[in-house]
Amino acid sequence: MPSEPDNHKSILHDFREQVFAEGILHEGDTIGTDDETLLRFLHARKFDLKAAKKMIKDCQEWRQTVEGVGIDELYRRIDPFDYPEREAVFDCWPMRFHKTDKKGRPLNIQCFGGMNLSKLYKHCTPEKHWQTILVNAESLPREILPAASRKAGKPIGSVFVIVDLKGFGLSQFWQMKSLTRNSFQVSQDYFPETMGQLAVVNVPSTFTLIWSMIKPWLSKETADKVDILGSNYQEVLLKLVDADCLPASLGGACHCEEHGGCHRACPGPWMDGRVGWGEKPEEVTSTAASSDVSNSMTDASNGERTQPRKNSDNVL
Repeated sequence: MPSEPDNHKSILHDFREQVFAEGILHEGDTIGTDDETLLRFLHARKFDLKAAKKMIKDCQEWRQTVEGVGIDELYRRIDPFDYPEREAVFDCWPMRFHKTDKKGRPLNIQCFGGMNLSKLYKHCTPEKHWQTILVNAESLPREILPAASRKAGKPIGSVFVIVDLKGFGLSQFWQMKSLTRNSFQVSQDYFPETMGQLAVVNVPSTFTLIWSMIKPWLSKETADKVDILGSNYQEVLLKLVDADCLPASLGGACHCEEHGGCHRACPGPWMDGRVGWGEKPEEVTSTAASSDVSNSMTDASNGERTQPRKNSDNVL
Protein backbone atom coordinates (compact mmCIF):
# COMPACT_ATOMS: atom_id res chain seq x y z
CA MET A 1 0.00 0.00 0.00
CA PRO A 2 1.18 3.59 -0.52
CA SER A 3 2.48 5.56 2.44
CA GLU A 4 -0.26 6.69 4.76
CA PRO A 5 -1.06 10.31 5.72
CA ASP A 6 -0.12 11.24 9.28
CA ASN A 7 -3.75 11.13 10.43
CA HIS A 8 -4.06 7.58 9.07
CA LYS A 9 -0.92 6.59 10.94
CA SER A 10 -2.50 7.90 14.11
CA ILE A 11 -5.70 5.97 13.39
CA LEU A 12 -3.65 2.83 12.74
CA HIS A 13 -1.90 3.28 16.10
CA ASP A 14 -5.24 3.66 17.90
CA PHE A 15 -6.71 0.71 15.99
CA ARG A 16 -3.81 -1.54 16.95
CA GLU A 17 -4.11 -0.60 20.61
CA GLN A 18 -7.88 -1.14 20.66
CA VAL A 19 -8.02 -4.52 18.89
CA PHE A 20 -5.41 -5.92 21.26
CA ALA A 21 -6.91 -4.32 24.38
CA GLU A 22 -10.38 -5.64 23.51
CA GLY A 23 -9.11 -9.15 22.80
CA ILE A 24 -10.07 -9.03 19.11
CA LEU A 25 -6.48 -9.67 18.05
CA HIS A 26 -3.63 -11.50 19.78
CA GLU A 27 0.07 -11.81 19.00
CA GLY A 28 0.58 -14.88 16.83
CA ASP A 29 -2.90 -14.86 15.29
CA THR A 30 -2.58 -16.18 11.76
CA ILE A 31 -4.90 -13.48 10.45
CA GLY A 32 -1.79 -11.31 10.69
CA THR A 33 -0.84 -8.60 13.19
CA ASP A 34 1.40 -6.49 10.95
CA ASP A 35 0.55 -2.96 9.83
CA GLU A 36 -0.25 -4.08 6.27
CA THR A 37 -2.97 -6.44 7.51
CA LEU A 38 -4.51 -3.89 9.87
CA LEU A 39 -4.45 -1.24 7.15
CA ARG A 40 -6.41 -3.51 4.83
CA PHE A 41 -9.27 -3.67 7.33
CA LEU A 42 -9.09 0.07 7.94
CA HIS A 43 -9.12 0.84 4.21
CA ALA A 44 -12.05 -1.53 3.69
CA ARG A 45 -14.07 0.43 6.25
CA LYS A 46 -12.79 3.89 5.27
CA PHE A 47 -10.83 4.27 8.52
CA ASP A 48 -13.96 3.97 10.67
CA LEU A 49 -12.48 2.27 13.76
CA LYS A 50 -15.77 0.85 15.02
CA ALA A 51 -16.63 -0.66 11.62
CA ALA A 52 -13.07 -1.95 11.11
CA LYS A 53 -13.08 -3.60 14.54
CA LYS A 54 -16.35 -5.34 13.76
CA MET A 55 -14.96 -6.51 10.43
CA ILE A 56 -11.83 -8.01 11.96
CA LYS A 57 -13.87 -9.57 14.79
CA ASP A 58 -16.22 -11.22 12.28
CA CYS A 59 -13.20 -12.38 10.31
CA GLN A 60 -11.64 -13.93 13.41
CA GLU A 61 -14.87 -15.83 14.12
CA TRP A 62 -15.00 -17.09 10.51
CA ARG A 63 -11.37 -18.18 10.67
CA GLN A 64 -12.07 -20.21 13.80
CA THR A 65 -15.24 -21.92 12.55
CA VAL A 66 -15.13 -22.22 8.74
CA GLU A 67 -15.83 -25.76 7.50
CA GLY A 68 -16.27 -26.84 11.11
CA VAL A 69 -12.51 -26.88 11.76
CA GLY A 70 -11.26 -23.33 11.11
CA ILE A 71 -8.96 -22.06 8.40
CA ASP A 72 -5.73 -22.89 10.27
CA GLU A 73 -6.64 -26.57 10.56
CA LEU A 74 -7.94 -26.65 6.99
CA TYR A 75 -4.62 -25.20 5.80
CA ARG A 76 -2.74 -27.87 7.74
CA ARG A 77 -4.73 -30.56 5.98
CA ILE A 78 -4.59 -29.19 2.43
CA ASP A 79 -1.47 -27.84 0.78
CA PRO A 80 -2.87 -25.29 -1.73
CA PHE A 81 -0.12 -26.16 -4.19
CA ASP A 82 -0.24 -29.95 -3.84
CA TYR A 83 -3.36 -31.95 -3.03
CA PRO A 84 -4.72 -35.16 -4.60
CA GLU A 85 -7.49 -33.48 -6.64
CA ARG A 86 -5.32 -30.61 -7.89
CA GLU A 87 -4.95 -31.87 -11.46
CA ALA A 88 -8.70 -32.33 -11.84
CA VAL A 89 -9.35 -28.88 -10.40
CA PHE A 90 -6.78 -27.26 -12.72
CA ASP A 91 -8.35 -29.00 -15.73
CA CYS A 92 -11.94 -28.05 -14.89
CA TRP A 93 -11.59 -24.77 -12.96
CA PRO A 94 -8.28 -23.23 -14.15
CA MET A 95 -7.19 -20.79 -11.43
CA ARG A 96 -3.57 -20.22 -10.41
CA PHE A 97 -0.91 -17.78 -9.27
CA HIS A 98 1.71 -17.10 -11.95
CA LYS A 99 4.77 -14.90 -11.37
CA THR A 100 4.42 -11.14 -10.75
CA ASP A 101 3.60 -7.92 -12.57
CA LYS A 102 5.85 -4.87 -12.99
CA LYS A 103 4.78 -3.55 -9.59
CA GLY A 104 5.76 -6.81 -7.93
CA ARG A 105 2.16 -7.90 -7.39
CA PRO A 106 1.44 -11.62 -7.80
CA LEU A 107 -0.57 -12.51 -10.88
CA ASN A 108 -3.68 -14.59 -10.32
CA ILE A 109 -4.91 -16.00 -13.62
CA GLN A 110 -8.35 -17.55 -14.00
CA CYS A 111 -9.56 -19.13 -17.25
CA PHE A 112 -13.30 -19.71 -17.17
CA GLY A 113 -13.80 -21.00 -20.69
CA GLY A 114 -12.66 -24.52 -19.77
CA MET A 115 -14.85 -24.75 -16.69
CA ASN A 116 -16.68 -28.05 -16.32
CA LEU A 117 -18.01 -28.69 -12.83
CA SER A 118 -19.88 -31.83 -13.82
CA LYS A 119 -16.60 -33.40 -14.91
CA LEU A 120 -14.76 -32.06 -11.87
CA TYR A 121 -17.24 -33.51 -9.39
CA LYS A 122 -16.59 -36.99 -10.73
CA HIS A 123 -13.10 -36.67 -9.26
CA CYS A 124 -13.62 -34.21 -6.41
CA THR A 125 -16.62 -33.60 -4.16
CA PRO A 126 -18.17 -30.11 -4.18
CA GLU A 127 -17.23 -29.82 -0.50
CA LYS A 128 -13.56 -30.59 -1.17
CA HIS A 129 -13.53 -28.21 -4.15
CA TRP A 130 -14.83 -25.39 -1.95
CA GLN A 131 -12.15 -26.18 0.62
CA THR A 132 -9.45 -25.89 -2.05
CA ILE A 133 -10.86 -22.47 -2.99
CA LEU A 134 -10.61 -21.41 0.67
CA VAL A 135 -7.01 -22.56 1.13
CA ASN A 136 -6.13 -20.92 -2.18
CA ALA A 137 -7.46 -17.64 -0.80
CA GLU A 138 -5.64 -18.19 2.49
CA SER A 139 -2.35 -18.82 0.68
CA LEU A 140 -2.36 -15.22 -0.54
CA PRO A 141 -1.65 -13.49 2.82
CA ARG A 142 0.15 -16.52 4.28
CA GLU A 143 2.62 -17.30 1.52
CA ILE A 144 2.08 -15.45 -1.75
CA LEU A 145 2.19 -11.80 -0.63
CA PRO A 146 5.04 -12.24 1.90
CA ALA A 147 7.15 -13.96 -0.78
CA ALA A 148 6.34 -11.24 -3.34
CA SER A 149 7.28 -8.60 -0.75
CA ARG A 150 10.62 -10.27 -0.08
CA LYS A 151 11.40 -10.40 -3.80
CA ALA A 152 10.35 -6.78 -4.40
CA GLY A 153 12.12 -5.49 -1.30
CA LYS A 154 9.02 -3.56 -0.32
CA PRO A 155 5.53 -4.35 1.02
CA ILE A 156 3.29 -5.94 -1.59
CA GLY A 157 -0.26 -6.04 -0.26
CA SER A 158 -2.41 -6.93 -3.25
CA VAL A 159 -2.69 -9.16 -6.30
CA PHE A 160 -3.36 -8.47 -9.98
CA VAL A 161 -6.15 -10.76 -11.18
CA ILE A 162 -6.58 -11.60 -14.87
CA VAL A 163 -9.83 -13.34 -15.84
CA ASP A 164 -9.79 -14.91 -19.31
CA LEU A 165 -13.30 -15.46 -20.67
CA LYS A 166 -12.29 -17.05 -23.96
CA GLY A 167 -14.89 -19.75 -24.71
CA PHE A 168 -16.95 -18.70 -21.71
CA GLY A 169 -20.72 -18.64 -22.07
CA LEU A 170 -23.93 -18.68 -20.11
CA SER A 171 -23.76 -22.45 -19.55
CA GLN A 172 -20.49 -22.06 -17.62
CA PHE A 173 -21.84 -19.02 -15.80
CA TRP A 174 -24.85 -20.90 -14.47
CA GLN A 175 -22.49 -23.64 -13.26
CA MET A 176 -20.28 -21.21 -11.35
CA LYS A 177 -22.85 -18.59 -10.30
CA SER A 178 -23.23 -19.70 -6.68
CA LEU A 179 -19.54 -20.48 -6.20
CA THR A 180 -18.51 -17.14 -7.66
CA ARG A 181 -20.88 -15.20 -5.44
CA ASN A 182 -19.64 -17.06 -2.36
CA SER A 183 -16.01 -16.56 -3.41
CA PHE A 184 -16.49 -12.81 -3.80
CA GLN A 185 -18.08 -12.66 -0.36
CA VAL A 186 -15.19 -14.54 1.25
CA SER A 187 -12.63 -12.33 -0.50
CA GLN A 188 -14.32 -9.04 0.39
CA ASP A 189 -15.27 -9.95 3.98
CA TYR A 190 -12.28 -11.98 5.14
CA PHE A 191 -9.39 -10.99 2.84
CA PRO A 192 -10.18 -7.29 2.30
CA GLU A 193 -8.22 -5.08 -0.06
CA THR A 194 -6.04 -7.93 -1.37
CA MET A 195 -7.23 -7.48 -4.96
CA GLY A 196 -5.39 -4.50 -6.36
CA GLN A 197 -6.63 -4.75 -9.94
CA LEU A 198 -8.81 -7.07 -12.04
CA ALA A 199 -8.60 -7.25 -15.83
CA VAL A 200 -11.24 -9.18 -17.78
CA VAL A 201 -10.09 -10.25 -21.26
CA ASN A 202 -11.68 -12.04 -24.22
CA VAL A 203 -15.12 -10.81 -23.21
CA PRO A 204 -17.95 -12.70 -24.98
CA SER A 205 -21.08 -11.10 -26.40
CA THR A 206 -23.04 -12.40 -23.41
CA PHE A 207 -20.85 -10.55 -20.93
CA THR A 208 -23.17 -7.54 -20.60
CA LEU A 209 -25.84 -9.85 -19.18
CA ILE A 210 -23.33 -11.73 -17.04
CA TRP A 211 -21.79 -8.52 -15.67
CA SER A 212 -25.22 -7.15 -14.78
CA MET A 213 -25.67 -10.16 -12.49
CA ILE A 214 -22.14 -10.19 -11.05
CA LYS A 215 -21.71 -6.47 -10.35
CA PRO A 216 -24.26 -6.34 -7.49
CA TRP A 217 -22.18 -8.95 -5.63
CA LEU A 218 -19.21 -6.58 -5.55
CA SER A 219 -18.52 -3.72 -3.23
CA LYS A 220 -18.15 -0.38 -4.99
CA GLU A 221 -14.44 -0.39 -4.15
CA THR A 222 -13.98 -3.80 -5.80
CA ALA A 223 -16.07 -2.91 -8.85
CA ASP A 224 -13.96 0.23 -9.38
CA LYS A 225 -10.86 -1.96 -9.76
CA VAL A 226 -12.30 -3.94 -12.69
CA ASP A 227 -11.07 -3.21 -16.23
CA ILE A 228 -13.02 -4.77 -19.12
CA LEU A 229 -10.42 -5.14 -21.88
CA GLY A 230 -12.26 -7.16 -24.52
CA SER A 231 -10.16 -8.99 -27.11
CA ASN A 232 -7.53 -6.31 -27.84
CA TYR A 233 -5.92 -6.60 -24.45
CA GLN A 234 -2.34 -7.75 -25.11
CA GLU A 235 -0.84 -4.27 -25.37
CA VAL A 236 -2.50 -3.19 -22.14
CA LEU A 237 -1.37 -6.30 -20.24
CA LEU A 238 2.20 -5.96 -21.49
CA LYS A 239 2.34 -2.44 -20.08
CA LEU A 240 1.55 -3.95 -16.70
CA VAL A 241 3.35 -7.31 -16.91
CA ASP A 242 6.75 -8.20 -18.36
CA ALA A 243 6.44 -10.56 -21.33
CA ASP A 244 8.46 -13.30 -19.63
CA CYS A 245 6.01 -13.28 -16.71
CA LEU A 246 2.84 -13.36 -18.81
CA PRO A 247 1.68 -16.71 -20.29
CA ALA A 248 1.89 -16.94 -24.07
CA SER A 249 -1.85 -17.69 -24.15
CA LEU A 250 -2.41 -14.11 -22.94
CA GLY A 251 0.08 -12.48 -25.32
CA GLY A 252 3.23 -12.94 -23.25
CA ALA A 253 6.35 -15.04 -23.77
CA CYS A 254 6.12 -17.49 -20.86
CA HIS A 255 5.51 -21.19 -21.62
CA CYS A 256 6.58 -22.82 -18.33
CA GLU A 257 7.92 -25.76 -20.31
CA GLU A 258 9.63 -27.16 -17.23
CA HIS A 259 6.21 -27.46 -15.57
CA GLY A 260 4.32 -28.90 -18.53
CA GLY A 261 2.76 -25.56 -19.46
CA CYS A 262 1.66 -22.38 -17.72
CA HIS A 263 -1.84 -23.81 -17.21
CA ARG A 264 -0.44 -26.36 -14.75
CA ALA A 265 2.15 -24.22 -13.01
CA CYS A 266 2.21 -21.76 -10.12
CA PRO A 267 5.71 -20.28 -10.60
CA GLY A 268 6.78 -17.35 -8.51
CA PRO A 269 8.93 -16.37 -5.50
CA TRP A 270 6.50 -18.24 -3.22
CA MET A 271 7.89 -21.51 -4.60
CA ASP A 272 11.56 -20.66 -3.87
CA GLY A 273 12.77 -23.31 -1.43
CA ARG A 274 9.22 -24.27 -0.55
CA VAL A 275 8.66 -27.72 0.93
CA GLY A 276 4.97 -28.59 0.80
CA TRP A 277 3.00 -30.98 2.90
CA GLY A 278 -0.04 -32.09 0.88
CA GLU A 279 -3.01 -33.95 2.27
CA LYS A 280 -2.09 -37.46 3.38
CA PRO A 281 -5.29 -39.10 4.66
CA GLU A 282 -3.42 -42.08 6.09
CA GLU A 283 -1.52 -39.73 8.40
CA VAL A 284 -4.45 -37.68 9.66
CA THR A 285 -4.98 -39.95 12.67
CA SER A 286 -1.27 -40.35 13.34
CA THR A 287 -0.30 -38.42 16.46
CA ALA A 288 3.32 -38.18 15.40
CA ALA A 289 2.51 -36.93 11.92
CA SER A 290 -0.02 -34.44 13.26
CA SER A 291 2.53 -33.18 15.76
CA ASP A 292 5.18 -32.66 13.06
CA VAL A 293 2.77 -30.68 10.89
CA SER A 294 1.47 -28.64 13.83
CA ASN A 295 4.98 -27.78 15.02
CA SER A 296 5.95 -26.59 11.55
CA MET A 297 3.01 -24.18 11.33
CA THR A 298 3.11 -22.38 14.65
CA ASP A 299 5.06 -19.16 14.08
CA ALA A 300 2.75 -16.67 12.38
CA SER A 301 3.45 -13.52 14.33
CA ASN A 302 3.76 -11.47 11.14
CA GLY A 303 0.81 -12.99 9.34
CA GLU A 304 3.04 -15.43 7.47
CA ARG A 305 2.81 -19.18 7.79
CA THR A 306 5.57 -21.66 8.24
CA GLN A 307 6.52 -23.83 5.35
CA PRO A 308 7.27 -27.31 6.69
CA ARG A 309 10.92 -28.23 6.69
CA LYS A 310 12.25 -31.71 6.18
CA ASN A 311 13.72 -31.85 9.68
CA SER A 312 10.85 -29.95 11.33
CA ASP A 313 13.37 -27.90 13.30
CA ASN A 314 12.61 -24.47 11.86
CA VAL A 315 9.46 -22.48 11.39
CA LEU A 316 8.47 -19.53 9.20
